[in-house]
Amino acid sequence: MKKNMPALALGIFLVLLWQFIAMGIDAAYILPSPLQILVKLWQLKEILLLVHLPATMGVTFLGLLISVVLGVFLSVIMDSNKNIENALYPIIIASQTIPTTAIAPLFVLWFGYSIWSKVLVTILITFFPIAITVYDGLKSTKREMEELLITYGANKKDIFIKLKFPTALPYFFSAIKMAIPMSIIGAAIAEWLGAQSGLGYFSKRMMTQLDGAGVFAPVVLLSFVAMISVAIINMIEKKLITWRKEI
Repeated sequence: MKKNMPALALGIFLVLLWQFIAMGIDAAYILPSPLQILVKLWQLKEILLLVHLPATMGVTFLGLLISVVLGVFLSVIMDSNKNIENALYPIIIASQTIPTTAIAPLFVLWFGYSIWSKVLVTILITFFPIAITVYDGLKSTKREMEELLITYGANKKDIFIKLKFPTALPYFFSAIKMAIPMSIIGAAIAEWLGAQSGLGYFSKRMMTQLDGAGVFAPVVLLSFVAMISVAIINMIEKKLITWRKEI
């Protein structure tokens, strides 16, 4: 608890600063105060929690799941074969140069307002950190350790299970902790650009009504969900990776 005190103190300071600035501007449609946002969250709790949050979380979960499978698969095959690495690595990098706001409307044209148009945007944003980070983890194994295992008769499968997998596991959890907020952002962006439900869609609808607190309320809710999700992953990581001491 003590190590979290600086972050808590800074957070309280920033919220208070935000409150005072918003009170000074006194224009909620430009910058609503934290108190106004909390009041709006309470007023809209049923529609946000029962309608729009499940829609966004469905997109986020499906997009993140596919991104994990795709990212880990790409990292493993790149690590296993140099030619595949040379072919795929530049394409993976190039995929991140595509402006999301430019391609998301195309997904809506192709798939309509179905969940898949939003899931594809989430995958496009999320799979990259997973693929690259896990790949770096697999490559971080020491060559002398691999050679030692080979001298004991280990094959590629043994090296992967006994050496590469444990080495890459912390990298995997780091990738997941990066991917969770990015997947939520991706889902919200996709909903903002074309959807009929979800927190991104709701935030956009509130903007057309010049309701600043209504615009911020879904964003605050998404931030809270992201922090809770990352905290859960942190707990799972500490349970599984027992050999790494905390600094």
